[in-house]
Amino acid sequence: MTRHRTFAAALLSAALALPAVAAEKEVIDTENAPAAIGPYSQAIGYGDLVFLAGQIAIDPETNEVVHGTIEEQTTLVLDNLKAVLEEAGLGMENVLSTTVFLADLNDFPAMNEVYATYFETDPPARATVEVARLPRDVLVEIAAIAGR
Repeated sequence: MTRHRTFAAALLSAALALPAVAAEKEVIDTENAPAAIGPYSQAIGYGDLVFLAGQIAIDPETNEVVHGTIEEQTTLVLDNLKAVLEEAGLGMENVLSTTVFLADLNDFPAMNEVYATYFETDPPARATVEVARLPRDVLVEIAAIAGR
């Protein structure tokens, strides 16, 4: 009996000493969404999670900001997020959480109306904040985390 316990204890010690297998960082990049305008990636996959950089209202074909209404900008932002998700093999239904940054919280109802059309069932968790200023003076930016 003692020999078996010693062997089992040795196996357990060896297993506990093994380093944990870490997920590899995967850069996700698509031409169907605006190119990064700084030192960041459109998204990073890590294990079962995909972290999507904030998207603003940039037309991916022209790389120009669309200074339209909050509804137009929100639509373009969510379409850009959708394109990055598709590059990762995911869809909007995989989004677990979003963070919405608004230049003016008075735009919340109009943004929310558009947002709701992209998440009709089981919407993700969300935080929404008003900020002093957004890149390129857009009205809205949305970042997301998705699960595979």
